[in-house]
Amino acid sequence: MVLQPSERHHRDRSHRRLGPWCSPSGSPAPLSCETGCGEGSWILVCRLLVPTQVSLLSMEEDIDTRKINNSFLRDHSYATEADIISTVEFNHTGELLATGDKGGRVVIFQREQESKNQVHRRGEYNVYSTFQSHEPEFDYLKSLEIEEKINKIRWLPQQNAAYFLLSTNDKTVKLWKVSERDKRPEGYNLKDEEGRLRDPATITTLRVPVLRPMDLMVEATPRRVFANAHTYHINSISVNSDYETYMSADDLRINLWNFEITNQSFNIVDIKPANMEELTEVITAAEFHPHHCNSFVYSSSKGTIRLCDMRASALCDRHSKFFEEPEDPSNRSFFSEIISSISDVKFSHSGRYIMTRDYLTVKVWDLNMENRPIETYQVHDYLRSKLCSLYENDCIFDKFECVWNGSDSVIMTGSYNNFFRMFDRNTKRDVTLEASRENSKPRAILKPRKVCVGGKRRKDEISVDSLDFSKKILHTAWHPSENIIAVAATNNLYIFQDKVN
Repeated sequence: MVLQPSERHHRDRSHRRLGPWCSPSGSPAPLSCETGCGEGSWILVCRLLVPTQVSLLSMEEDIDTRKINNSFLRDHSYATEADIISTVEFNHTGELLATGDKGGRVVIFQREQESKNQVHRRGEYNVYSTFQSHEPEFDYLKSLEIEEKINKIRWLPQQNAAYFLLSTNDKTVKLWKVSERDKRPEGYNLKDEEGRLRDPATITTLRVPVLRPMDLMVEATPRRVFANAHTYHINSISVNSDYETYMSADDLRINLWNFEITNQSFNIVDIKPANMEELTEVITAAEFHPHHCNSFVYSSSKGTIRLCDMRASALCDRHSKFFEEPEDPSNRSFFSEIISSISDVKFSHSGRYIMTRDYLTVKVWDLNMENRPIETYQVHDYLRSKLCSLYENDCIFDKFECVWNGSDSVIMTGSYNNFFRMFDRNTKRDVTLEASRENSKPRAILKPRKVCVGGKRRKDEISVDSLDFSKKILHTAWHPSENIIAVAATNNLYIFQDKVN
């Protein structure tokens, strides 16, 4: 039987590992960075629920969205499979934060403006707009259901008063325009105030339409639909630095699109073999260089990264640089190929480095050094002895994402038990924090957590055998210029900020 790429990837997912970087004492160390993370004191700004009911709200109504969110926090029976957050993304200014879920909905949160009386509430985010981006579909030719789940969201830089974002499910990418309207035209000549057509015989005077104030309404309208270009599931979309093109990547191909052209795309990478039996790897993630519009990278299920230059050839099957770390034969095991698969790849803001996430580690690569990463951070090395059970419950195939802070000095990624990890590249210190309902009081300070592998367990430690693998932080986002982070845990969205902010 020939495995389809998505199925083969599910089996062959792999992640690679290297030596640990932790604090000298072995315990979670305080975090500090150039942008002022202080001594690692992060506080909860707000916790938001993204349930189905929120999507029914009309922004025209006079509703306190904060009260609505807090009321849902008390009863988690509202959460369904469709409410699970599947992607999180700040816009380029950090004023807006978009989430996509498995139900095909996009919920946009807006940062609250600072007030003289309540300066500390500057970091709070409240519901700004919510709309149904994708609907479930059925491919009659292949007899396959196409999920409505939002795989990725990418913002475009703001050029005018409106906002634009790309959202994608497994097959279709859509360009959405999100705009505000607080005035409406009145005084039409051919229509009455209710919008009905007037009898031309009754029109005796010419009126000039005027704009009247109205309650603020946020509208989300689809401007472009990019469909029918991917045979396999889309796993990545990335906006080019020329802001005229973007790319979408699936298991075997990467397509280049122009924002103004929806009926055709240009295939720039194709790794599909002539005989599918010879398929050995699939594409897992792809991203454009932040400054050079001709360069992009993509990662594979074999733990490799390829840097391509579109100036070299139209079809970028031949890479410009190939990043791979030689495997230590002594660490070879049945799970080596599975845990070496790269689940996420991100350029640094400077464009000098690449960050990759595999199952056990986060690695930072210098574009000028291909043979090994310059930094390797152990995310949850204590799970190495649990790989067999993680394979049986399919957790070993989880796709964790990773993000940079605004100055590229700190990186963040998720783990299990609603833990997420931060690594300071300058001091080589790390910290483990938890996004949990128990610690969800506003302005509550997060306490570092530590996992105990064996022996005596201290009071503030948690045993590796007590970890809840159903609670996982797969999706995170970092504010582009401030120490504000968004962490998605199931259907909850946690917003944290550094205490010194």
